[in-house]
Amino acid sequence: MITAEPTMTNLFDQLGLDSSPEGIRQFILSHRLEKNTLLVDAPFWTDAQRALFSQQWHADATWALVVDQLSEALHSEPDLDAVPAPAASEHEQEARP
Repeated sequence: MITAEPTMTNLFDQLGLDSSPEGIRQFILSHRLEKNTLLVDAPFWTDAQRALFSQQWHADATWALVVDQLSEALHSEPDLDAVPAPAASEHEQEARP
């Protein structure tokens, strides 16, 4: 059982993923799930990550809320406004007046 505070950041830490706000945002945007696909059945998880989801979902209601939030985020339409625009390359910056 995870003893850290139940947050998305700590869940991503436990999953071995980039837990920075930008890392979480990019993961959610690049790993979309169909409505009929369960979170634990997503093809991008390792067996250990699937086991962590199952343990947290069944063992602890506070972590189940965070796991459910992740599931909802992966199933919902991506919020493109939440993704920062890519920085201009050095070449593009030089070309501007």
